[in-house]
Amino acid sequence: MNNELPIQLYKANAELQLQITRLLQESGHRWLEAMQQLSAGSVEETTARIQSLQQAADWQTLATLPSEVFRRLYQGRVGDAQALAETAAKSQSAFVDGLRQALTIWQASVSETVGASGDAASFAHLFQPWTQPWSAPAATPQRKAEK
Repeated sequence: MNNELPIQLYKANAELQLQITRLLQESGHRWLEAMQQLSAGSVEETTARIQSLQQAADWQTLATLPSEVFRRLYQGRVGDAQALAETAAKSQSAFVDGLRQALTIWQASVSETVGASGDAASFAHLFQPWTQPWSAPAATPQRKAEK
């Protein structure tokens, strides 16, 4: 048995953990940016409402402000929901792609390490079912359709 095997496996696992941590941090950063943009839009909207209120000169204008504000709020929230859905889809896609890549690199590192110890074929066979969903992204929807 190779004396370097334990340290090489430990390094491969540590690298995988760090890659997953990085992916989670990037995902959190994307969400933070989306929330900052949403918040900035809300501040601008509130400022516009305050200005409308200050410019109202009579009761009739003041009476129409709530309906105008409601309409603007509704339109803005629909746009916000669409932007958040788009952010969620992009974030999830980037996370899954990064995770797939990290797992592929991890598998290659571990296979190479175990291969150097002389038992690569059995190791690759052992992990094949576990890594198959990550290496074939198109296979998942077909499985759901078959059920």
